[in-house]
Amino acid sequence: MTAVATVDHVSMRFREITALDDVTTVFEQDSITGLLGRNGAGKTTLMQLLTGHRVPSQGRIEVFGAAPYENDGVLSRMCFIKEGQRYPDHFRVVDALTSAAMLFPDWDADLAAGLMSDFDLPAKRPIKKLSRGMTSAVGIVIGLASRAPVTLFDEPYLGLDAVARQLFYDRLLADYAEHPRTVVLSTHLIEEIAGLLERVLLIDHGRVLLDADAESLRGSAVTVSGPGEEVRSFARQHELLHTESLGGHSRAVVRLHGTADRHAAAVHGLSVEPTSLQQLVVAMSLQTPAPPSPMRLAASDDLEEVS
Repeated sequence: MTAVATVDHVSMRFREITALDDVTTVFEQDSITGLLGRNGAGKTTLMQLLTGHRVPSQGRIEVFGAAPYENDGVLSRMCFIKEGQRYPDHFRVVDALTSAAMLFPDWDADLAAGLMSDFDLPAKRPIKKLSRGMTSAVGIVIGLASRAPVTLFDEPYLGLDAVARQLFYDRLLADYAEHPRTVVLSTHLIEEIAGLLERVLLIDHGRVLLDADAESLRGSAVTVSGPGEEVRSFARQHELLHTESLGGHSRAVVRLHGTADRHAAAVHGLSVEPTSLQQLVVAMSLQTPAPPSPMRLAASDDLEEVS
């Protein structure tokens, strides 16, 4: 696969606060990547760096082979739909779409009109008078209809009900199949998007915990339960991610080294269950200690808003 964006040993600091810490990864052409992590993990900061909103404190970022900051040739091929996307006070829905049509060379007016109908968006209503869910839907319409070669969605579903969120996933997948491009989805609703993802990038406390293709992850971990000593013995032979015990019974999430290991667990009398992507992400995040900086901990939630 061809890398569209490269992040090479990137760190981002805000005074004493480290939002990203030596992050290295690539985003592949024509792929859907889930950018996962807790609030304050550094997801928004990474998206801002990729889209030229900030310059890293250390390291190198390239998109389409060039630095994105103040680079119109790069930025014209990217669409970044931010959490709480803001529009001019006087903008109606139709004004936002008209402006987007002028900004994005690959804009598809027919797709935009279809999505407007799907989400039941009132074209002439001022955006500032829309509900939170409808405002999110405006961003989704722009993000999908832009057909930008690199499209980033930062928590795109805020305020949307379950039906509207599923509509977004369905329309994204359908249009991606017809017009492949690089899509990055930052979200907390991991279970809902798990089936869409081709790659997973998990960040916690500004550091990369997991960077892998989604298919390999789906079978890489199991949850085993049974007598505490048997569970502990099995977990010691693998990568223990999380464990909990009650009385003499234990339950653990472990990453396996091979398919035969799943059978070995059953032979030892342990109950073996598949581990979902969300369970895997939670387990890996819980086992990672926070950096020993009280400033970092106190400001983590605020960072996700401004970084």
